[in-house]
Amino acid sequence: MNNGNTLDFTLQRNAFGKLVLTHASGESFVGVVPVRAFPVHVPEEGISLMNTESREVAWIDQLDALGEPERSLIRAELAVRECMPVVQKIVSVSSFSTPCTWSVLTDRGATTFVLRGDEDIRRVDAHGRLLIADAHGIQFAVQNYLALDPHSRKILDRFL
Repeated sequence: MNNGNTLDFTLQRNAFGKLVLTHASGESFVGVVPVRAFPVHVPEEGISLMNTESREVAWIDQLDALGEPERSLIRAELAVRECMPVVQKIVSVSSFSTPCTWSVLTDRGATTFVLRGDEDIRRVDAHGRLLIADAHGIQFAVQNYLALDPHSRKILDRFL
């Protein structure tokens, strides 16, 4: 298994688009899936490569420590699997009491969602990162609410 410091495997896509991990010993695993250990706090650290039986076949301490093409393949696979839109602007809210409907602009386009309660907005860290869970359980990220436009910050302040 990879101890995180040395790369003892190669990673490539097969003809069907599946990730294939091959250990230095020659053992191969088709259809490996990268899974972040800490997707919010340190998304580039602690990534497990899981086989089709959900068993870890490799561990990566730091994604940036990998060379190419492994790093790009893992990032591409994670991007396909993960769906956490990033809020760039809060356009409007239907009410300042919950439940209410939010209209937002995200990195994936405009959308609306229902916020059930103030407790569905979580501060992630001291750097202004937030997670907002909608009524369907979809998580929206705010990278730094202090960096949002004044209108968006004013709305968020009413809920924080």
